[in-house]
Amino acid sequence: MIKEKIEKLLNESVKKCGFGEQKLSISFSSRPEMCDFQCNGCFALAKTLGKNPFEVASTIVDNIEKNDKFVFSVAKPAFINVVLTDKALAEEANLYLEDERGGVDKHAKSEKVLLDYGGANVAKALHIGHLRSPIIGESLKRLYKFMGDEVISDVHLGDWGLQMGLTELQLFEDGQLSFYFEGKGKEPKITLDMLNEAYPKASKRKDADESFKAKAEEWTLNIQNKKEPYYSVYKKIREVSVEQIKKHYHELGANFDYWYGESDAADYIDRVVKIIEDKGLARISEGALVVDVAEEGEKKPMPPALIRKQNGAALYATTDIATILMRNETDKPDRIEYIVDGRQDLHFTQVFRVCKKSGISPESQKLVHMGYGTMNGSDGKPFKTRSGDTVKLEDIINLLIEKASAKLKSNGVEFDRELALQIGVAAMKFGDLSNYIEKDYVFDLDKFLAFEGKTGPYLQYTAVRINSVLAKANEKGGAIKIYSDDERNIIKAIFKLQSSFESCYKERSLNGLCLATYDLAATFSTFYNNNRILSEKDETKRKSFISLLNLVKKELALALNVLAIDIPKKM
Repeated sequence: MIKEKIEKLLNESVKKCGFGEQKLSISFSSRPEMCDFQCNGCFALAKTLGKNPFEVASTIVDNIEKNDKFVFSVAKPAFINVVLTDKALAEEANLYLEDERGGVDKHAKSEKVLLDYGGANVAKALHIGHLRSPIIGESLKRLYKFMGDEVISDVHLGDWGLQMGLTELQLFEDGQLSFYFEGKGKEPKITLDMLNEAYPKASKRKDADESFKAKAEEWTLNIQNKKEPYYSVYKKIREVSVEQIKKHYHELGANFDYWYGESDAADYIDRVVKIIEDKGLARISEGALVVDVAEEGEKKPMPPALIRKQNGAALYATTDIATILMRNETDKPDRIEYIVDGRQDLHFTQVFRVCKKSGISPESQKLVHMGYGTMNGSDGKPFKTRSGDTVKLEDIINLLIEKASAKLKSNGVEFDRELALQIGVAAMKFGDLSNYIEKDYVFDLDKFLAFEGKTGPYLQYTAVRINSVLAKANEKGGAIKIYSDDERNIIKAIFKLQSSFESCYKERSLNGLCLATYDLAATFSTFYNNNRILSEKDETKRKSFISLLNLVKKELALALNVLAIDIPKKM
């Protein structure tokens, strides 16, 4: 990348001046009207040397090897400013045009990463609260892969908890499971409609009727012990529910290597309990098995992690610990990252501490919880229907299609469900990912769907327009040359886009990539409006324009692929 070339010249000069081995780095200029990059490191270097910062900066600049690509200057009190010449800009642009990665280097060292995202609960209808995890997780997976990591994605379904016992018990009491439990009638076909009615009904009863809740806990334990017919009915419920979950996640563009659930770690639970007990970490509290995870010096000591209930049933923490053991025996990842609601922070801190104390997670392994904020309505509260109910994911997808179709119709495009879904999903994803992962944000679909401004459809439209121009041109480009600030600004925007991949990787958030991709699209639009590309009579200039379009197309495609945003054929 261009920054490395500039830093190499700077640090060769530092060494030449006898200023030691300290390395100087550069950043994008905070005053782009003055320079392209700046170095602020001379203050710290001068302090180490006991010299005047301005004199140190001036000496370094005076001793930089002469070149025709970068212009170095000193600005008081001790900043080194760097301006790129047109030759440097053109040279870099032509290099990126030939590079399949658009000038972005992979990490020298690859890590094996297991990403846990999606996390839908079986037997429950997906709702708006299930949106952020697959959106963020899919993009982080693609980013990590792009930067050279080996990534395994696991949806990790919630399929082993109380909701399974609640749903099955409700179906039984509604007379829909008589065939299995009483041998009466024909075998019923368990449907999604049955589950969508049974679980909400059972959930409300649980909160109002302690005896019903206790009975549901017994049924849950029977399922976990694989007792018949409880376990066979459970598997049928799971099959129907997972089929629907896969459909919705596919529509959102989220894909997984593993479709495991908590149930897949069930066979590891007894081993987990034994490991914890053998380490002397467990104690009995009110009949339940717990592990103390509070650490010395904490202002508010963390409560113990509950590992096993009084009736012997496993809990959310138990299955998560068992899942880490399973993953370490089957995949041996360098790090495991969870993209789960930030309100689960206490749970994951407890789980991680138990895993480290017990040795289930080796010392070198990184366990990370990336807690995301909530998706809110215009009132600043979690997004709800007008009646106050949670919005179903299916309704959100239909709304995306409806609103995107209306936008397309206003542009003279006939109804096309797949196209509308592509645009609607892009709008929602960019609206989500352009915010810092930990922050709450307002879900404003009308704003997200705008074909102008910082939106997903605007980026798609820019890519579609470039493809259209290139198709009409139907000629091979030539060497990219610099004719005006329009080309300069495009190439500088590409520099920032390239840099954003690494910064987003470090921050585990995609907002920087979203902003950089938009900036590139915006600078291209200025170029497009200011220049006649297809009708340019100067052949050398026209071919340069065509190559520049191919470069922007490549850079946008790389970024949009990481963001998991499709480029439509038309808009």
